[in-house]
Amino acid sequence: MSSLATPTAAASLSQKFCNVRRQSELLCAPLSPEDMMVQSCAEASPAKWHLAHTTWFFETFILRELDTEYRPFHPDFVWLFNSYYNTVSDQPEKKLRASFSRPGTQEIQAYRKYVDAALQMRLRNGVSETEQRVVLGLHHEQQHQELLLTDIKHALWTNPLRPAYLELPFENLNAAAAKMQWCDYTGGLVEIGHKGDGFCFDNELPRHRVYLEPFSLASRLVTCAEYLAFMQDGGYQRSELWLSEGWQVVQTERWRAPLYWYQDADTEEWHVFTLRGEVSLNDLAQTAVCHVSYFEADAYARWAGKRLPTETEWEVAASDAGVDGNLLEDGILHPGIAAGSQIFGDTWEWTASAYLGYPGFHALPGALGEYNGKFMSNQMVLRGGSCVTPRTHIRASYRNFFSPATRWQFSGIRLAR
Repeated sequence: MSSLATPTAAASLSQKFCNVRRQSELLCAPLSPEDMMVQSCAEASPAKWHLAHTTWFFETFILRELDTEYRPFHPDFVWLFNSYYNTVSDQPEKKLRASFSRPGTQEIQAYRKYVDAALQMRLRNGVSETEQRVVLGLHHEQQHQELLLTDIKHALWTNPLRPAYLELPFENLNAAAAKMQWCDYTGGLVEIGHKGDGFCFDNELPRHRVYLEPFSLASRLVTCAEYLAFMQDGGYQRSELWLSEGWQVVQTERWRAPLYWYQDADTEEWHVFTLRGEVSLNDLAQTAVCHVSYFEADAYARWAGKRLPTETEWEVAASDAGVDGNLLEDGILHPGIAAGSQIFGDTWEWTASAYLGYPGFHALPGALGEYNGKFMSNQMVLRGGSCVTPRTHIRASYRNFFSPATRWQFSGIRLAR
């Protein structure tokens, strides 16, 4: 983590802290207290829990560890809102988070204010270690802002009424997707991993060299219309297109379309559930397909006669691109028309790379070392951010990771060859 020890940086950090904390609460504004209790699958968490856990992170790793005079808001919160940090405490089973009717939302809001006030006081003192951990905590909270939206989307989808998170129509969906072209790269000896003085997670380090053969990447993401063609060509029925485990998942879960797609029994027309409610697939046909698993992305690439890029290839392509695209602050909350490079935003892009430590990787010492390192097994890397990723949270070296069957994230497809 970078140091932000100068007085100017400390003042700026205080404002950033306020902005990020406020953003989490604004994302919950459209939700009822009942909405904030729902946990619709084991992978997800209630919105109320996200608000509490992000506060727990600041309290646990800054105030409890670095402030000898700090008195915790509640003695049971240290284990109640612990996610997976085994060296801190035991924690409740994840799938039971929806049963936490107490503490109520008002008490959690009071908890947030209590911790925020204590942290602002420490920031005024300009202590370097505090500032470093606050920066980490802000990026942790931005991760949970994205998770909050993906989780509430799944919660509203499972509601028989399928209510919208926001009652707003989509605009500018009539344009055609750009023609897919191929961007060629010479390969050779390249460097990947975080560089510079800004923040990064430990899994983005160390920067190191990798040799690449020449390769090409598609100029844009795969569209819903293109994915529908895969489906209509029997994509979900052709075992030769699928990895063995992926085919087993398809059979067990009876997948026949991306998550949130459904077909009208009478008209056979496809519809898509979005954070803005249900939309005809015809209206979204030129937008980037999302909510597909690694298995589906790999099968589509195989059907198209192409492959998924490695994370090294993706980072080489993104290294000179500015962070620009359809991200959380744009307020669209869904992938847009597949045009331009879309290297950042719209959808997370599955890569063909397993999530492993870089050569020479060392996790952070202590409990913070559990943040990334212990998940380096049975996960695949995604790159680029999505339409619900905060703009200040993403960068070319950022490594997201999920198990290959995961679909509830805004994950899509970029082809390589």
